[in-house]
Amino acid sequence: HPTESGFTTDVLALYDWAKARSGDSPVIFWGHSLGTGIATNAARKLHEERGVQVDAVVLESPYTNIRDAAAHVPITKIYRQFPGFEYLILDSMARGGMFFRSDKNVKVLSCPLLILHAEDDAVLPPRLGRQLFEAAHGAYADKAKVKLITFPKELGLGHDYISSNPELPALVK
Repeated sequence: HPTESGFTTDVLALYDWAKARSGDSPVIFWGHSLGTGIATNAARKLHEERGVQVDAVVLESPYTNIRDAAAHVPITKIYRQFPGFEYLILDSMARGGMFFRSDKNVKVLSCPLLILHAEDDAVLPPRLGRQLFEAAHGAYADKAKVKLITFPKELGLGHDYISSNPELPALVK
């Protein structure tokens, strides 16, 4: 069954494979939604265990940590009012070893970090992306390496369609 450690190990194996074949091309970690926690875990582990910074990290529709994400996803809204919500729902992930602490992970990185969030994201509130940006920006020595790009509601990109924005390649570059 999937585990946080297993996801991270898989990404590092993929990184090794891509890096061995990339020549001088940069290799970046790009995570979307749940994948943003996996991307920051892998980038941190690469740095701490190998002394290597990934070339860049892009986080699309991110969250601060899995507990905060679960507390804000729409499906939990009706359960938030009931006693035991935190223990039964939010703490259950911690008991299963799932933390995805992007808010802690970004504080040890120094590679370029780009955070993308749509203002009309109904799954993960844009404020989680802003909080993640603030955590990274506060920790980075080179503040210019941390960027947050938000997309206005009028674009209708929501949680899943930032990657379809025709301006995205230029913004990432």
